[in-house]
Amino acid sequence: MSEPRNGQRPMGPRHGGPRGPMRPGEKAKDFKGTIAKLFGLMGRYKFSILIVLFFAILSTIFTIVSPRILGNATDEIADGIIAKNIYAQVQESLPEGVTLPPGTKGEIMLDQIPQEMKEHLNERQLTMLKEMDLTVEPQINFEQVGKILLFLIGLYALSAGFSYIQGFIMSGVTQKITYTLRRQISEKMDKLPLKYYDGQSHGDILSRVTNDVDTVNQTLGQSLTQIVTSITTLVGILIMMFSINWIMTLVALLVLPVSVLFISVIVRFSQRYFIQQQNSLGELNGHVEEMYSSHNIVKAFNGEQRSIDQFEEINKRLGTSAWKSQFLSGMMMPIMAFVGNLGYVAVCVVGGYLAVKGTVTIGNIQSFIQYVRQFNQPISQAANIMNVLQSTAAAAERVFEFLEEPEEIPEAEHPVHLEQVKGQVTFEHVHFGYSPDKIIINDFSCVIQPGQRVAIVGPTGAGKTTMVKLLMRFYDVNSGSIKIDGVDIREMTRHDLRDLFGMVLQDTWLYNGSIRENIRYGDLSATDEQVVEAAKSAHVHHFIKTLPGGYDMELNEEASNVSQGQKQLLTIARAVASNPSIMILDEATSSVDTRTEVLIQKAMDSIMQGRTSFIIAHRLSTIRDADMILVMKDGDIVESGKHDELLAKNGFYASLYNSQFEGKEI
Repeated sequence: MSEPRNGQRPMGPRHGGPRGPMRPGEKAKDFKGTIAKLFGLMGRYKFSILIVLFFAILSTIFTIVSPRILGNATDEIADGIIAKNIYAQVQESLPEGVTLPPGTKGEIMLDQIPQEMKEHLNERQLTMLKEMDLTVEPQINFEQVGKILLFLIGLYALSAGFSYIQGFIMSGVTQKITYTLRRQISEKMDKLPLKYYDGQSHGDILSRVTNDVDTVNQTLGQSLTQIVTSITTLVGILIMMFSINWIMTLVALLVLPVSVLFISVIVRFSQRYFIQQQNSLGELNGHVEEMYSSHNIVKAFNGEQRSIDQFEEINKRLGTSAWKSQFLSGMMMPIMAFVGNLGYVAVCVVGGYLAVKGTVTIGNIQSFIQYVRQFNQPISQAANIMNVLQSTAAAAERVFEFLEEPEEIPEAEHPVHLEQVKGQVTFEHVHFGYSPDKIIINDFSCVIQPGQRVAIVGPTGAGKTTMVKLLMRFYDVNSGSIKIDGVDIREMTRHDLRDLFGMVLQDTWLYNGSIRENIRYGDLSATDEQVVEAAKSAHVHHFIKTLPGGYDMELNEEASNVSQGQKQLLTIARAVASNPSIMILDEATSSVDTRTEVLIQKAMDSIMQGRTSFIIAHRLSTIRDADMILVMKDGDIVESGKHDELLAKNGFYASLYNSQFEGKEI
């Protein structure tokens, strides 16, 4: 478990939820603006990125040049074979018994060679015949072929080396950018007001931190270099193809519009099904997570069949959309291969004709076919990259939206730090509403003396928990003020303010770790002895000693290997470990049995001793001994006093109290 930043305590229990997946194909609202922000984020690494692009271009260029060089090796072998055939034909055409003098060039014998033989030679072969020494049988120049192949191997090695370097550098850059984004999100989460979390699902926030940042990371790590290599490959191959023969190049380019047409049609049809697939997948994940976390409720209400039926319905939609999307996207490669093969056929026919005419060599045709095969790859990559960029822009936009959310009101320029905290709390004409048009706390005023136990009671929605949120500055008052020892809490830093409080909530929160670590969360610097003392004060030490491993026993997810009452006692021990000046107990005994309630009550009495304490309770029997009871109704304090005094008044509190024993409705 990571430590809270700057020693801050958690603002409340953390919850998990299904991650909302980033949907491939989802488009950003402001594509250009989001991409500009991404490039701005990458600006600090521009030197590294320029090196990456330089090496990516070099690697691609070496790869592009390689087929042409390999064609030269093929031409060396082909020229040797052709020369041997010409030599043999010339020797056969000589009259019997006639030999040529040493050093006889083919150009000298050109007029004596039969016309039918010359008709079968193209211009290149005729030139070769003129330059040949007809008295020496030619051989294939394997030495030159070897040199070409060694040079080619060197090019491949350099290309691989440059590719490795650019991948190594780019991986570092993308991880740094990802780290920066996650750090900014983490810091932003500490600065956002509680009302943001009240209005957003936990799954959506988790998705921004995980899925969306991962999407950006993958795109920056792969697509950026792919864009450069695709453009370089496309331009380089075109140059090489035109350098070999412009006629064959035009024939090969005739296939391009057909390829683009098929790609655009497939992408347009498959895109909708990809979106449907991701929507259904997110819905399915949410359903499974909800059913798993609430399986007791499902079983209690015999909802298994309804759950299965709902799963089947969602799963069927997912299967249908997934099949259609995968089928359509899977058609792309076979269709592209078919169109590409048509291009190969056309190139081979035209190339064969040009080879016969001597316009191109066999090595040229071999190189050209390799270029044609490579030519379709950057086109397909470009189509995929555009789709990925749309998803990345949508993911990045969600991240930037989160980072641009309005933050909490800034801290005081010269904050006050309380050295000696007495614990006097003063509410002065507090007005508050979660929205300006709906005020729920109206002119709340009260003075709590140091060490007093103050109970806040009232019907649901009266504003009890809201007062605690205001006290800890989870929200700021609309007007009025809240003071501790005469100091307005807005003049203190939130860290110093919340450091004064210890909280025990109705919803217990224990994380996956040992019992010792969970108690120490109240004060990360607490020693093992202090942890044990806190457990004893919370009346949970004996229970811990009976567990396998004692304080070192690991609590599993949701801490389901201990009872609800035991979890509550552990949270009380955690509050004790923090040694707070002011305690807040929010419905701490509402979800336990009577016997456990008595034990928890003893633990609470122990930790409230000598501390100002606020107790929010629906069970009015638990707050009879409070020094002051504040009775709230519709955001106002309608009564205040001790238990016996309020009963004697026979007012709203008396009605609340009696209703719990007589079944009256308020």
